[in-house]
Amino acid sequence: MLENSFQTSLLEAGCDEAGRGCLAGSVFAAAVILPPDFYHPLLNDSKQMTERQRNELRPIIEREAVAWAVAEVTAERIDQINILKASFEGMNVAVSRLKVRPEFLAIDGNRFYPASDIPYKCIVKGDGKYANIAAASVLAKTHRDEYMLRLHEEYPQYGWDGNKGYPTKKHRLAVREYGLSPYHRKTFNCAPEQLELF
Repeated sequence: MLENSFQTSLLEAGCDEAGRGCLAGSVFAAAVILPPDFYHPLLNDSKQMTERQRNELRPIIEREAVAWAVAEVTAERIDQINILKASFEGMNVAVSRLKVRPEFLAIDGNRFYPASDIPYKCIVKGDGKYANIAAASVLAKTHRDEYMLRLHEEYPQYGWDGNKGYPTKKHRLAVREYGLSPYHRKTFNCAPEQLELF
């Protein structure tokens, strides 16, 4: 069972991102402040949940959270500053959009570059340990998946309705056949001559 937060003396927001390892599309980040008594049996690291479970949980989190926010950092921006900095930028923007200012941040991962003076703690695999980070992972993932489904309607040949921009064999073969879309990350070694299929 997940603990609600990393610490309880300060108002804490959990932060996570989705789409960091994708060849295409924006990276999404979320920040969530949960009430101290929040519990839902489905809540876990979003990667351990089914798509249906994530979609079921998203409106519950958005309704019951003290505050939540999601931010998008585009593929173009990722190419400008790199994916790690883009992930941090997304989390910082999400935190800045919270309607309640947190006093502490619980960050999923082992590194973070803050854009504010809010104290923070990086927690490796935090989305499998703390409910507020897990909730952020669910929001980031579901908002990003929704976005990739919209892009799929524009570029169906890449199969983004299934792979969500991740480097599956089908996705890489489509890049080899059709070239790059405007939504592909140019710095992610996904040009046809750089693709490894197996």
